Amino acid sequence: MIKLGIISAATYSPTYRGVDIPRSPGSFHGTAFSSTYNGYDETKSKQWDWTFASGEKRIDGAKIVKVWDPHREWAERLAQTCYIPEVCNTPEACADDVDGVIIVDDGSGKQCDYAEYPLRKGVPTFCDKPLAMTTKRAQQIADLVRETGTPFMSASSLRFVPDIIALKNEVSELGDIHISTTICGNELVYYGIHALSMYYGIFGGGAVSCLNVGKPDRNIVRVRFDNDRDLVLMVAEAEYMRAGYQINIYGTKGWRSLTPDLTDLYYYLQESFINMLKNGEESVPVEEEVEVIAVLEAGKRSLNENREVSLDELYDS
Repeated sequence: MIKLGIISAATYSPTYRGVDIPRSPGSFHGTAFSSTYNGYDETKSKQWDWTFASGEKRIDGAKIVKVWDPHREWAERLAQTCYIPEVCNTPEACADDVDGVIIVDDGSGKQCDYAEYPLRKGVPTFCDKPLAMTTKRAQQIADLVRETGTPFMSASSLRFVPDIIALKNEVSELGDIHISTTICGNELVYYGIHALSMYYGIFGGGAVSCLNVGKPDRNIVRVRFDNDRDLVLMVAEAEYMRAGYQINIYGTKGWRSLTPDLTDLYYYLQESFINMLKNGEESVPVEEEVEVIAVLEAGKRSLNENREVSLDELYDS
């Protein structure tokens, strides 16, 4: 049985937007990950006024045995609901004497800070999306991963859903592909990573520059790749479009339009992490995830500075 610790999993606040908002009870990702591994007590899940997302498909051979959150009361309630035997006093204690660590997206955009301790200890680590809100910080974590040699994974769940995997296997039927589009709602880095990751899950990386021709909160980013492909990434806040996910791929022999089925998406994400622990094979190269962050940051800079932004500018800064 693989023993896991889960960090910053029981409360949430979208402070990535730059506003200091108190953490609210519950965590969409924290509860979904915990219940996907451990199951849950349905009665207790409804006992409190909190955000609780139940994962219905179970991962075999692994259990969460430790939990930490800055609000211990809610960590204890998550532990009771999802059968987690130990509530820790520190995030470091949650990473000790386990086979792997899951660091949850807690709304800060800085959850990668918790990754430094387990990486230095050699504890295989999953860091929820986004890896960081800036290329510089993402690269610092990537450098630590390579320096320590610790198994590490950070990715959007969207790249692992069966629809995206199936599309990846079908894409050769479409001929030469030069143009694609991906779409999702909300903030460009924090949520746009999902739309961009669908493309990366199918085609991989190689982005060289970004040109954002949209408006504030309405991003239309042309992402140019080094293999003569262009991606149009569209990400807008809720007042301009309803949230959702879509990818369109246009080839010389045909095209595909996909709105992926998100059923059990966290199962497939965590299944990939567990497979990495079992076979030692890197699921998503951390350098590719740094590139994903660089594309999103370049898209923001392009809009702010009204110019095309090379990714090299971000790597060198």
